Amino acid sequence: MTVAVPAQDASQHGQRRHDKYDRLVATAQSRPKLKVAVAHPCDAASLGAVFEAAGLGLIEPILVGPQAKITAAVKALGKDVSTMRIVDAPHSQAAAEAAVDLVRSGQAEALMKGSLHTDELMAAVVRREGGLRTARRISHCFVMDVPGHDTPLIITDAAVNIAPTLEDKVHIVQNAIDLARALGADPVRVAILSAMETVNPKVPSTIEAAALCKMADRGQITGGILDGPLALDNAVDLGAAKIKKIQSPVAGQANVLVVPDLEAGNMLAKSLTFLADADAAGIVLGARVPIILTSRADSTIARLASCAVASLVADAQRKQLAMPEV
Repeated sequence: MTVAVPAQDASQHGQRRHDKYDRLVATAQSRPKLKVAVAHPCDAASLGAVFEAAGLGLIEPILVGPQAKITAAVKALGKDVSTMRIVDAPHSQAAAEAAVDLVRSGQAEALMKGSLHTDELMAAVVRREGGLRTARRISHCFVMDVPGHDTPLIITDAAVNIAPTLEDKVHIVQNAIDLARALGADPVRVAILSAMETVNPKVPSTIEAAALCKMADRGQITGGILDGPLALDNAVDLGAAKIKKIQSPVAGQANVLVVPDLEAGNMLAKSLTFLADADAAGIVLGARVPIILTSRADSTIARLASCAVASLVADAQRKQLAMPEV
C-alpha cells in the first residue's frame, strides 16, 4: 500500500514521493498491530499522529493522560475515540509513569510521546525502580528518507547521549545495527564518522572509531560491518571514496552513520531535513520496548514512519523471544 501524502506535506516536499517510508509502512502493515501506550496525547499534533497510524492498522493505541483534556482534543479534531482505551492520569508526569507501567504489565509493547516534554517521558523510562532499563545504553536513531539516496539512512545518536564515551558508543552502534536488521537491511554497513578518514591522535573521535572497528572484529559488536574513521562524504558517496582510494566494504555505501556526539548528529540530521528535503522518523532503543518520539514539526509521513519503525522493531523482538533457548 502506498501512503498518500496530504496536500500540505506534498507542497512542502515538492510533490516528491516517499518510497522508502512507504515501503516501511507497507511492511509494518503486514505485521500484528503494535499495542502502544501514548503518554499525554493532549493536543492536535500528537493525537493526529495516533489516529493516522491507527487508521492504517499500524498501532492499537492506549491513550494515557487527563481524560477531560484528551476527550476535548479529540472532539476538536472531529474524531471518534469511543473505540480507544483511555487511562486517566492527572498530569504529564503521571501519564509518563502510567504508560511505562502499562508496558511493564504486558498491556503495551511500545511507548509513544504525546504532548509532554521528551525529558519527562524518558525520566519515567530510566527510573531505577519501575522503569524500562536493560543492560543496554538507551540511544536514539533517526531513520531518514533522503531524496536521491536509495535506502533509509540511520543516524545515531542525535537526541539522547550528549557526549558518549567509547563504552556508550558500543551500545549505540549495537542498537543501530539491530534496528537496521529489523528494517531488513542486509548487510548492515556502519560508518563511524569523524572529520577525516585517517586515525589522528589529536582527534579523539578517530581513535574511538578505530577501537569500535577492532571491537567488531573481536565479536564485541555483532551483526554489521564496521569501518571508521570515515568522513561523511566518503561514507555515503562511492565517488568520494574512490578519489580518496579507500578500500572498504562500507565506504560509499553506509546505511548506518554513527556520529561523534549529539551536536554533530543533531546538525547532520537537521541539515538533511531543512537543506536536502529529507524526512526524519525517530525512535529510542535500548529500553525494554521501542519508544516513538514524534515532533510537532514532523510531516505526516514521518510520524507514520516512526510508528512503522517501532512496529518492525517490536516484531523482531517478538521473534527473538520466540526462539528456543540453546
